[in-house]
Amino acid sequence: MVAKRFPDRSEIADVRRSTDAIEAGAQLDETRRVAGRVMARREMGKLVFVDLVDRSGRIQLMCDTGDIGEVDVHLGDVVGVAGKPAKSRRGEPSLAVAELTVLARNSSPLPDTFHGVTDQETRYRKRYLDLLMNEDSRELFLLRTRVVSAIRRYLDHEGFVEVETPVLQPRYGGAFAHPFVTHSNELGTDLYLRIATELYLKRLIVGGLERVYEIGKDFRNESVSYKHQPEFTMLEWYEAYADFSDTMDRIEAMLEQVAQEVCGTTVVHFRDYEVDLKRPWRRVGFVESLEAQELWTRDERELRAWLTERGVDTQADRDWPQLVDHAFGHFVEPSLVEPTIVYGHPVELSPFARLADDDESVTERFEYFAAGMELGNAYTEINDADEQQRRFDEQSEHVEGVRGDPDFVEALSYGMPPTGGLGLGIDRLVMLLSGRETIRDVILFPALREAP
Repeated sequence: MVAKRFPDRSEIADVRRSTDAIEAGAQLDETRRVAGRVMARREMGKLVFVDLVDRSGRIQLMCDTGDIGEVDVHLGDVVGVAGKPAKSRRGEPSLAVAELTVLARNSSPLPDTFHGVTDQETRYRKRYLDLLMNEDSRELFLLRTRVVSAIRRYLDHEGFVEVETPVLQPRYGGAFAHPFVTHSNELGTDLYLRIATELYLKRLIVGGLERVYEIGKDFRNESVSYKHQPEFTMLEWYEAYADFSDTMDRIEAMLEQVAQEVCGTTVVHFRDYEVDLKRPWRRVGFVESLEAQELWTRDERELRAWLTERGVDTQADRDWPQLVDHAFGHFVEPSLVEPTIVYGHPVELSPFARLADDDESVTERFEYFAAGMELGNAYTEINDADEQQRRFDEQSEHVEGVRGDPDFVEALSYGMPPTGGLGLGIDRLVMLLSGRETIRDVILFPALREAP
């Protein structure tokens, strides 16, 4: 019978470190307990050598069958051991085993323990095998955890309050996107998986919480690509008495700190790019960026003709806002390798952003990019209820299926302080910091088509 618990264990990495000061062939006069999975076994006469792996690393177990009897463990078994930290005669950090307890038996053959799981489809569909066999995958997802923890530390230190808002919403809003729809039998109504947390978080600003953030799942029933998944993780924050210029400074400071804390440097490598997240970042106007490509015009026919001449298929672009967004995404975004803030988007693209003081055709909105990839989006928020209702009305006229949110407009009518808000794609940030080229690599269980 296998044991049901194994308390008071140390991490393998900690036991390895304890052997740093001893010489080959020596051992410490202390007993340590570790547990993990058997990933290799070798026999040399009465000695059985076992490689044991836990989340923190790998260590060699030295088992003398003359002392502890038969070593009845096989590849993939989970075991707990007690013994003395040692170094083998070859200098390998080890544990001289005095007791061995089987905690779980493996009844399925492991993949090649030398090469690990190499088939990409298997890595996504059977992430447990990927994590079990590939140390780099374990390191990646531990890095992801450190990224989220570092973000929380920064925001908590800056006086933000972490909150939770509904995932099931009676209305969806906060972005242009197609929602997933479900139905509540008890409530007798359709509900939507949220596409953004924005409108609920801003209600909390009205309520006086002043600085709020949420890290959670959003859902969009749209395309899948190297940087898109239907279920993804977003950070959104909202800060009262701030505008988009304050938010620019804050996102630069936060990502510089996160990179330094998680990676030990602000310089990261993604694809063929070397990117330095150290402040200050480059800043460029949205209109200016398209003018540099000779693609700025407010004439829909002219813009469509220019794009068509350059080989861009515009059939799915119904109007000027979609065309100009397509032009930016196709010709400008891929060129934004160094960290760059692009600001001053046309009002037609920005239903929740406040108008610029000196030009009411553009808004106090910015997007930020690195290595040719958008990381997030930010605004000076609209805090006038009448203006927000007018934007909702315009949006519903131009975008099929889009509705306003009367409850949100009512919340604004009670007065929302000037507010800066921001969204950050956690998955894309992890891609950048880890050098992974597809979002499926950095999500533990990515959405996939059904296996044939």
